[in-house]
Amino acid sequence: MRVLIIGSGGRENAIAWKISKSPLLEKLFCAPGNPGTSSVAENLNIDIKNFDAVKCAVLENSVDMIVVGPEEPLVNGMGDFFKNDESLKEIIFIGPGSEGAKLEGSKEFAKDFMYKYRIPTAGYKSFNIDSFEDAEQYIDSLKAPYVLKADGLAAGKGVLIIDDSRQAKRELKEMLTGRFGSAGDKVVIEEFLSGIELSVFVLTDGKNYLILPEAKDYKRACDGDKGLNTGGMGAVSPVPFADADFMRKVESRIIVPTIAGLQNEGIEYKGFIFIGLMNCSGDPYVIEYNVRMGDPESEAVIPRIESDLLSHFIALGEGRLDRERIEISDKFAITLVMVSGGYPQSFEKGFEISGAYELSGEMLFHSGTTFNEGKLVTSGGRVLALTALADGIQSGREKLYSLARKVSYKGIFYRGDIGLDLITH
Repeated sequence: MRVLIIGSGGRENAIAWKISKSPLLEKLFCAPGNPGTSSVAENLNIDIKNFDAVKCAVLENSVDMIVVGPEEPLVNGMGDFFKNDESLKEIIFIGPGSEGAKLEGSKEFAKDFMYKYRIPTAGYKSFNIDSFEDAEQYIDSLKAPYVLKADGLAAGKGVLIIDDSRQAKRELKEMLTGRFGSAGDKVVIEEFLSGIELSVFVLTDGKNYLILPEAKDYKRACDGDKGLNTGGMGAVSPVPFADADFMRKVESRIIVPTIAGLQNEGIEYKGFIFIGLMNCSGDPYVIEYNVRMGDPESEAVIPRIESDLLSHFIALGEGRLDRERIEISDKFAITLVMVSGGYPQSFEKGFEISGAYELSGEMLFHSGTTFNEGKLVTSGGRVLALTALADGIQSGREKLYSLARKVSYKGIFYRGDIGLDLITH
């Protein structure tokens, strides 16, 4: 099997690392990839927004399977492009078409879908600039805090949680008048859910499914969940408060009706479903859907999968996931994200990274790195994601932070409390 992974972050590095171990793999490519993927795959320097360029690379390299990492190509119809091209129809494509990708690409679509199929979620209404006065009245009808979500993709920045109603109305107006571009032409206002967040990941062929390990990520920049929201500063899997009873509720109340709903809507869906959840006193509620794996959750989830991920992908493409059995390690995976100083606001880049090659035998995944004159340097806000596997969270933390201290670059920063809050659970 000749496989092409689309994307360039830590998630794609983790998927490439796992697939590279499969005896079913003949050749692995990443587009555009990063220095981390280059150790297990051939990087292809192509623009993934240019579907014709991707098609040429697929045909030139006799690719049998495409695995899409980020959401944007899926929302923009890469799946439809490959499905509708006669020369590409035999290729297994891991990811939904644009209609299925609306689960992430449109918050309004996702909420309407959940309500239609009685999937537990927070109450909501959606508004545009012409219904701004109605939106103000809806805010007044809710209890603080207020949750505002831009309808479209906003690079992970389109969700605001605000305690004051007057501020919420000001922020809403800014969102509806261009703060997030066209992504904010509509805004979904939700009731606030109180509980503990986690994420559940599903691989589906549109009918059958495998439940992957769950994870909890850490969004705030600083220890104690303080500071600005980021793309993710770390993750832990498994999640101690997601016990067997809770996961049975997730499967019966959320996963099964989600897949049945997609079938009922006539939406062919083959790929990942990321379900962002709130555990509210033992009951799961959906915060959001994503149509790909999370980052940095992937870097914690994928190392716990002991079975052959490529075999699961092949079965997905052939519509026989019901014959696959996923094997998951009992160990804890703890992932730490190392970032550039100043992230998630302005930061400098181009600083040489030392210590990364000394960790070549560890699970070190690249996110924002590049080569400059043969040297590994920083090129983004989230630079590296380091994962440790251990029998417990405390021993995993000790191993993780011991390894992390071997990496250095100017401005390096990371949280010191990943997984600490879960030790008491």
